[in-house]
Amino acid sequence: GVVEQTRRHAAIAALLRVPHVVLAVNKMDLVDYREPVFATIAEEFTAYASELGVPEITAIPISALAGDNVVDPSANMDWYGGPTFLEHLETLPVSHDLTTCHARLPVQYVIRPQTAEHPDYRGYAGQIAAGAFRVGEQVTVLPSGRTSRIAEIDLLGESVGLAWTTQSVTVLLEDDIDVSRGDLIVPTQDAPATTQDLEATVCHVADAPLTIGHRVLLKHGTRTVKAVVKDIPSRLTLDDLSLHPHPGHLVANDIGRVKIRTAEPLPVDSYADSRRTGSFILIDPADGTTLTAGMVGESFASPEPVKAEADDDGWDF
Repeated sequence: GVVEQTRRHAAIAALLRVPHVVLAVNKMDLVDYREPVFATIAEEFTAYASELGVPEITAIPISALAGDNVVDPSANMDWYGGPTFLEHLETLPVSHDLTTCHARLPVQYVIRPQTAEHPDYRGYAGQIAAGAFRVGEQVTVLPSGRTSRIAEIDLLGESVGLAWTTQSVTVLLEDDIDVSRGDLIVPTQDAPATTQDLEATVCHVADAPLTIGHRVLLKHGTRTVKAVVKDIPSRLTLDDLSLHPHPGHLVANDIGRVKIRTAEPLPVDSYADSRRTGSFILIDPADGTTLTAGMVGESFASPEPVKAEADDDGWDF
């Protein structure tokens, strides 16, 4: 049946903007392959996922133990006339065209060989997170805001005029400006805003709770900065999708809304616009444990401004 874990998975799929959810209703052999049992489960899940905003849902009755409707149609469920599980998966589109998204290149490494062959080479290497970059294009380096033009793009040792998602490239700029690991190269005409105040929906995955005032490291793209949890406005109640206001903390598997203040400005997109630059993780600075996964702008409530507070322990921002 539709249990708490089923509802949690549906909520996460909706937050991640998964466009098509396939509900495989397994163990049909335990209920003698009865159609009413399948229909009840499929109807309950479809109603729940639709309320979450999942755009398309396909329910398939299967028995993994016996192989019913997994690869071949089941002789035990002649009342089902849809595709088998594998057949349906093979007909689904696996991705959308990321080259049309906002162009983003997180800098992973600065290459300066300083050899006799390459005395003045200064390249900025990384995997293009979204969009496409062209030689001659004017770009801005964030968070500094410095601008230049792309002089050259190296791809697998060859110079190219155009590169796109998800190619790993080295970009050379016309001007000698300060660029380091963690910076984000973007088209000047399509640059995201930089901010130290984030509000996001998060999924807490650690055993230890996430609390207001929690000092964390926030990893966004290739940049990791200090951050503080300023508020937890709400927690999602999975049973009826209501919001529990100001819970004070999130425990393992909770989905909630958080406000975070970072020590340095970050160039962030809405998760709806860019999955790579609209997401982040929170890390425990003591042992490197991943605490929470977050999606910027995926909101249960209207955002409110976050006020910075001074601390006296080296986390003043």
